[in-house]
Amino acid sequence: MGKKPRSKPRRLGKKLRQIRETLGLSQNEMLRRAGLDKKYGRNNLSNYELDKREPPYPILLGYSHVSGIPINVILDDKLALPQEFLRTPNSDRATAKKRSQKRH
Repeated sequence: MGKKPRSKPRRLGKKLRQIRETLGLSQNEMLRRAGLDKKYGRNNLSNYELDKREPPYPILLGYSHVSGIPINVILDDKLALPQEFLRTPNSDRATAKKRSQKRH
């Protein structure tokens, strides 16, 4: 193993936050949906989204599973998040989510 740290995608934190906000989820809700709320806390996600710390694989997989966005799209700075995912404004997603919760 080399001593040089591996490079981290420069847009990773921004993408993670954009995914969560587009889904209309709080950090705690994102952790719950990803099944990671027992191991990680809101402060962890905040650090990952603000690029203060590099997220571990379970977090990256969680964002991928919850959003349906392939992990390579999340990690690769050359790839943008899918337009069809970003097309729905936060408020519309949040409203739709609340309506579906009321029905159940």
